[in-house]
Amino acid sequence: MPTRTFSFEVKRTSSAPPGVLFRLETDGARWSDWAKPLRSRWERWADPVGGVGAIRRVGLFPVLMYEETIEYEQDRRHVYTFARLAPVLDYRGEVTFTPTLTGGTDLRWRGSFRERFPHTGPFIRHFLSGAITIISAQLVRAAERG
Repeated sequence: MPTRTFSFEVKRTSSAPPGVLFRLETDGARWSDWAKPLRSRWERWADPVGGVGAIRRVGLFPVLMYEETIEYEQDRRHVYTFARLAPVLDYRGEVTFTPTLTGGTDLRWRGSFRERFPHTGPFIRHFLSGAITIISAQLVRAAERG
């Protein structure tokens, strides 16, 4: 039986410059500082921090996600996938940081995946979209606090 594909998108605007948001979002060890109550740490380090091949572990026990960076454009774009077994197939998360004319940032966080088990896609899309909505709001607040 073919699996269905799902996607979501969350948009935010911040007064902070793109580089500030980018550094917070790509540094897997710092999520614990700004994305509470989530816990985070590096599972695998890469240079630059959060660069291609880096794996951050983020979540709340027992739900932990291992996210591996697969594309990295300094201060502009971060693309990641799930590095370990997950409840979905072919997950791809993409965060873009576009400068605004006022020195801030338009943030766009997109995700797409195929459902691993029939009929689970809508629930997982709702869960992931909700989580990214909350996390992106926390990211913007942290960046604007400095």
